[in-house]
Amino acid sequence: MKNTLTEELLVSLSADKPSISPKFFYDDVGSHLFDVITLLNEYYPTRTEKWIMVAYRREIADAVAHCDVLVDLGAGNCAKGSQLFTSIKPKQYRALDISKEYLEAAVADLEKQFPQIEMSAQAVDLSLPLTFPELQALRKVFFYPGSSIGNFDPEKADQFFINLAQECYGNGGLLIGVDLVKDTQTLNLAYNDPLGVTAAFNLNALLNVNRLIGSNFKLQDWEHYAFYNASQSRIEMHLRARSDVQVTLPSNGSQDHIISFSKGDLIHTENSYKYTQENFVEKLRRAGFTDIQCWTDPKKHFLVCFANT
Repeated sequence: MKNTLTEELLVSLSADKPSISPKFFYDDVGSHLFDVITLLNEYYPTRTEKWIMVAYRREIADAVAHCDVLVDLGAGNCAKGSQLFTSIKPKQYRALDISKEYLEAAVADLEKQFPQIEMSAQAVDLSLPLTFPELQALRKVFFYPGSSIGNFDPEKADQFFINLAQECYGNGGLLIGVDLVKDTQTLNLAYNDPLGVTAAFNLNALLNVNRLIGSNFKLQDWEHYAFYNASQSRIEMHLRARSDVQVTLPSNGSQDHIISFSKGDLIHTENSYKYTQENFVEKLRRAGFTDIQCWTDPKKHFLVCFANT
């Protein structure tokens, strides 16, 4: 596992445009930091999505109609998934996320509160194809809240939706939240909070990489840099070198890998694409979903959709 990650990071960090996958945000510290981000005044997506889910609770439950298995994609602390238990009443709950220990602790707490629901926690990289052959005969509801779909490039989002539509086997659907295009000031503030929590979340990815592969990133050499790229309709998050710096990645061979960065060089860590309702619904239709129902807030800052197969 360590060798595979080292190879992956060596390729991405040595590229013409260096990058670190956003999956490296979510160690135990990063997962907790993201929970704090969702509480910030500047970070509107979580509270706006929650408002939609509460305001249209009955309509969403009616659209889902029946749920044998709730598959929570990127479950985190499972707070959003568990809020659906009383409305859509799943018989099984499967929580999927990249941070195994954090996820297992959250599911263990839920099992005590909802002993009637069969639960499991599974560490999964959502950038890879998902398969659930054992659930083929059951009605599945895939739940992907929090605008996390925005972290996928549009083409990869299309493949992600195609994968999920196929895994429904004509007997399920997708309940998903997505961030909508809006004014630049609101978007930039959401990813540059004055408390610096998002900056800490971004920088923590370097500590996680150090822990996983034994590299020697130093936080003082890097700073958080995020902005809205209007031409691409996305927030871009980067880590920017504060000075000239060399980073060592260990090797199985006799010679470690050394990557040099100049002052001002960027490591791209995340995109967060923003959609209009029209183009997002069209993506779902192209992937094979039908009967798509949508709900939004009064300011039209955020969108929740349920799409059947």
